[in-house]
Amino acid sequence: MRQCNLYEAKSQLSQLVQAALDGEEVFIARAGKVAVRLVPVTNKPNATIGFGVLSIDPLILDNAFSAAVDSEVAHLFDSGSM
Repeated sequence: MRQCNLYEAKSQLSQLVQAALDGEEVFIARAGKVAVRLVPVTNKPNATIGFGVLSIDPLILDNAFSAAVDSEVAHLFDSGSM
């Protein structure tokens, strides 16, 4: 674990960034109190668009638009209770 004050961090930023990239915990303090933690950014894969994005079966989604569901929703609106 490495901790330094804000003033020191300004002059040692590239070394602190490299330390964080190497897996070391780096904390930057202000007036002796830890204010921030320097961590590397992890690259996440881009989300895909289209088929295969949903983690549920598409048939379950199709069932949500069936005549039985439409009838039940209409009944709920007609009766005034939810």
